[in-house]
Amino acid sequence: MADTAVASQNSQYSIRPNYKHKFKQAVVTRLIHQVLSDKLTGVAYNPEACSQWTREISDEIKAKLKGLELSRYKFVVNVVIGEMRGEGVRMGCRCLWDSDTDSMAQDVFMNDSLFCVAVAYGVYYY
Repeated sequence: MADTAVASQNSQYSIRPNYKHKFKQAVVTRLIHQVLSDKLTGVAYNPEACSQWTREISDEIKAKLKGLELSRYKFVVNVVIGEMRGEGVRMGCRCLWDSDTDSMAQDVFMNDSLFCVAVAYGVYYY
């Protein structure tokens, strides 16, 4: 009887991640920056290849996020590549989330011919 009481006390359901398992914006920003630099350094804008590049970049960022082993987090990665023409670009996003557990990180890569904006969202799954 005492064994079942101890087992039930140890199997508590946690609705919040502890600090060690939280989505850390600084770590994810460095991760995104590394992927963008590796993939796009020395690359010139090519409209036919942009679709493939965005898929490859977002898949690699998502794989590295999963490698952080943030259990119960769901990830959304958005990558936009555009041509540098000297024009301004505005991007916006709205999300409904728990500010205590959910977060996002972003990075921008630019060279003479293209720009790339990558955003990663980490949403804690209750």
